[in-house]
Amino acid sequence: MNAAARFALAAGLIVFTAVLLQVRGHTEIVPPHRQLSSFPEQLGNWSGTDIALDKDTLAVLGPGDFMERIYEDPSGQSPVVDLFLAYFASQRTGDTIHSPQNCLPGAGWNPEQKQIITLSLPGHVPFRANRYVISKAESKRLVLYWYWAHDRGVASEYWAKFYLVKDAIRLNRSDGALVRITISMLPGESPDAAEQRALPFADQVAPLLNQYIPR
Repeated sequence: MNAAARFALAAGLIVFTAVLLQVRGHTEIVPPHRQLSSFPEQLGNWSGTDIALDKDTLAVLGPGDFMERIYEDPSGQSPVVDLFLAYFASQRTGDTIHSPQNCLPGAGWNPEQKQIITLSLPGHVPFRANRYVISKAESKRLVLYWYWAHDRGVASEYWAKFYLVKDAIRLNRSDGALVRITISMLPGESPDAAEQRALPFADQVAPLLNQYIPR
């Protein structure tokens, strides 16, 4: 499936969901959730510092609850980790989750490699996620990201849209989230080695997700 067909499919699913929820009336269930700003600042040995999102970024993201935080662990193998969480309580009006594949190039990062991996994180059944290598000048970063809704993780934005429609029908809900973990790669480091450095931090994040992103 080419890019145009994938875009048309995703757009069609979004429109179908919005129409479906409108037809069912204004009774969409919007579950209460804990604000992402209250996500723990201490995760294992990592201590977090919030990054303020600028107005332009917030305008692109649309209505939702967002958190970006730098976690530092001077004693660890991955001393600095960037965690970004985005939660949309309702996607019925077309304000849906933006793929990092679209946002990162706009920030000057060039995609070098993408792979689908399987994550086995504490408290959850294994699920597929994206592993993305990006570069800017001499810097390289490894990005792990996935879509999360109702205790379910998926890598594909199109599967996320499919489940969005399914959940709208079954649960009368259209909420969902994006989880993104980014680390700087060491000189000459392979993506596999960088992934192994990122996983201990992901292990700290995973058990907390359902406390902030309703099941």
